[in-house]
Amino acid sequence: MFTEKHLDAYAQVMLWALETARGRKLKAGNIVLLQSDPAAVALSEKIYALLLDRSLQPVVRWNPSVRMEHDFYARGEDRHLTFHPPGTKELLGALHGAIHLRAPESLTHLRDVRPERISMATLARKPLRDILDAREQKKLFGWTLAMLPTEQLALAAGMDVDAYAQQIVNACYLDSDDAVGSWKDVFASVNRIKRWLNSLNPKTLRVESEAMDLEVSVGEQRRWVGLSGHNIPSFEIFLSPDWRGVRGVYFADQLSYRNGNIVEGVRLEFKDGRAVDAQATQGEEFLRSQVAMDEGAARVGEFSLTDKRFSRINAFMANTLFDENFGGPFGNCHLALGSSYVESFSGKVADLDKRRKRSLGFNESALHWDLVNTREKTVTARLGSGKTQVIYENGEFRY
Repeated sequence: MFTEKHLDAYAQVMLWALETARGRKLKAGNIVLLQSDPAAVALSEKIYALLLDRSLQPVVRWNPSVRMEHDFYARGEDRHLTFHPPGTKELLGALHGAIHLRAPESLTHLRDVRPERISMATLARKPLRDILDAREQKKLFGWTLAMLPTEQLALAAGMDVDAYAQQIVNACYLDSDDAVGSWKDVFASVNRIKRWLNSLNPKTLRVESEAMDLEVSVGEQRRWVGLSGHNIPSFEIFLSPDWRGVRGVYFADQLSYRNGNIVEGVRLEFKDGRAVDAQATQGEEFLRSQVAMDEGAARVGEFSLTDKRFSRINAFMANTLFDENFGGPFGNCHLALGSSYVESFSGKVADLDKRRKRSLGFNESALHWDLVNTREKTVTARLGSGKTQVIYENGEFRY
């Protein structure tokens, strides 16, 4: 599916992405977690060699197989779902970086698992995520994520494996003579748009399309961020709004595969910042279970827009990493239920303690679920002066 040239380019891009996410170069002796699905072994080996060549300390962790993951949720006791192996907190507290490689060999293997069991395990892992979040805020840690093709991904997306792999090659610029250089060019272009958006300092955003009319309160001390290196590919520009000022209807037309479940046709109605109604044409029970996971799960943690001029993704990929960056004819917007991103805070992130986060309307939750709309839409900003300005139309930022 991938040539050696593609794999070499992918590995180099992932190292660039990790250091971009960190905001600083890795130093000899820094510890980097390489966590991979078994089917991603070919890229894992390339990255492992690069880490050694850079005098870094790789720590390899393999994700469980499809059957093991199913048995974990279906056969495990509550104590299994909430268990943290000895040394986990110590390892996370010492990490300088993490590279996660996804190559799922099944997308629906957890469909017979009770949703509350998945929620229990997710909640139990939140303290571990908090350790890494705290290190990231201090610029001691960075992470990045990528995906490789599998037969099940291709089948779910309605294409053969070679066509699916070619979508990844195109999306990640692996066919370029200098893949890292291509990403640096996109990085510069996205940064120009972010500077323009932040100069506007919008107070609210109104998203209008045939199926939705949503108002999002930007909130105080916010900034637009994106293409930070955390995901490859990534073209989105996003912020974490003040959840308390979200109202109206949001619609996600794109399928979502999550925790072995399929969810389609999601319609969310927000009042006073909370989703008071959650409907789906498929997977509604699972949707409702996720929205009820904890107090923050029914609130908005992220609002994002992707400009179709940068994204070379023009097909449904059955994976959020790619689907939230869909280009196509109209670009996309996506809304995430659950946790906020602190990098959207315009001040010093180290000063953003829990009390300050709550006062500014940053959301906290064990959930973070991106729900994508790919249809034609207009996004209008209301500025501090009271004037309005269309900032996004026909899949492009109007800057």
